[in-house]
Amino acid sequence: MSKNQPRTWLITGADKGLGRSTALAALERGDQVVVTVLAADGKHDLAAQYPEQLRSFHLDARDHARFAEVVEKAHQAFGRIDILVNNAGYGLLSVAETTPAEKYRPMFEVNFFGLVEMTHAVLPYMRRQRSGHIINLSSIAGFCGATGFGFYSASKFAVEGYSETLAQEIAHLGIHVTIIEPGGFRSDFAGPSLVADKIQDPDYASTNARIAGYVQERHGHQPNDPDKFGPALCQLVDADTPPLRLPLGEDCLAKIREDIAQVSQSLDKWEALSVSTKVSD
Repeated sequence: MSKNQPRTWLITGADKGLGRSTALAALERGDQVVVTVLAADGKHDLAAQYPEQLRSFHLDARDHARFAEVVEKAHQAFGRIDILVNNAGYGLLSVAETTPAEKYRPMFEVNFFGLVEMTHAVLPYMRRQRSGHIINLSSIAGFCGATGFGFYSASKFAVEGYSETLAQEIAHLGIHVTIIEPGGFRSDFAGPSLVADKIQDPDYASTNARIAGYVQERHGHQPNDPDKFGPALCQLVDADTPPLRLPLGEDCLAKIREDIAQVSQSLDKWEALSVSTKVSD
């Protein structure tokens, strides 16, 4: 498909924040966009401005049984799906040891299993086209673990492992996969989209302090602009050979480089023990 032709995007969780930014940027450049929203009536605030280019459907990212139906409607609307942006997700800030299953399992249903099931629903269409680009939202916490974000990080680490393997399996079909690793954006992530769960235990005083202060310290003070997120993804999908991973934000880039340096130092320090398991001749 020529880059000069309008492409069709399917973006999950596009009610607000980074998903809405992506939808708006794609619409502004003349592409066709299908979004999923949590609003029960399925309406999106951009519909009046872009009545011909935009279709929106209600979808709860935990309702995996409806994914195939929504994808079929998206395909019927515009005849193809060129770009899937798996954006739906939320955060959980808690002490790893004491986080109950009823807190972390629903998050995995959205952040990881929902992403996987939506990808499974879209892939047959992309395989028939022999083209497509799957963009999976991870996080800076999907590359580097962070205090208080044990289960959120785990869900995003799962996204990264799945995406890296998927990229290898479908590259020969002309389908790209990119993992987006956003740093701190001034969206709702550190506000309404973040579930916090504290415990009163002196052994976890420092973690509890981080949990207690995180929203107050971060919400509205993150270093990255959500309005610039969508345009960045539009540049990404225009690349002939898009990257497997794309950190977004100076904060994310710096943290990943720091983490890589620490891993490299540890590998060097423990190299002798690492290779000691080799079979003896």
